[in-house]
Amino acid sequence: MKVILLEDVKSLGKKGQIVNVSDGYARNMILPKKLGVEATPKNMNDLKLQKANDEKVAKENLEAARAFAKELEGKSVTLTLKVGEGGKTFGSVSTKEISEAAKTQLGYEIDRKKLLLENPIKSLGNFDVSVKLHPQVTGSIRVIVKEQ
Repeated sequence: MKVILLEDVKSLGKKGQIVNVSDGYARNMILPKKLGVEATPKNMNDLKLQKANDEKVAKENLEAARAFAKELEGKSVTLTLKVGEGGKTFGSVSTKEISEAAKTQLGYEIDRKKLLLENPIKSLGNFDVSVKLHPQVTGSIRVIVKEQ
């Protein structure tokens, strides 16, 4: 029996794949657990339409990410650190603080998990921080750290 998988099934296939399984496996495992549907012409057409819709949505998300990356280009946020004698800083600037500063100063919602910061910023100056907006798009935001 040919079955269209609705979810990833270990050792059988990925979501959206058409696989050939035994009738008993399909009736007793795949269909009752809603892991797949029978590959009828109607279901095949629905799958084709669903894939076309998914591609359209993915393309729109990619374009939106590229537009946001261009918008972020040249923007900067300013943060302050306490500085002691000899220019030694107390604490550091983390992705959480950068995310909050971007929200308050620029009005952009940037998830702190999308900010790519190898090490916390522990000195004064200007730093470029990468922002992973999409698997194919990475933007950049400038972080200016000043003395408090």
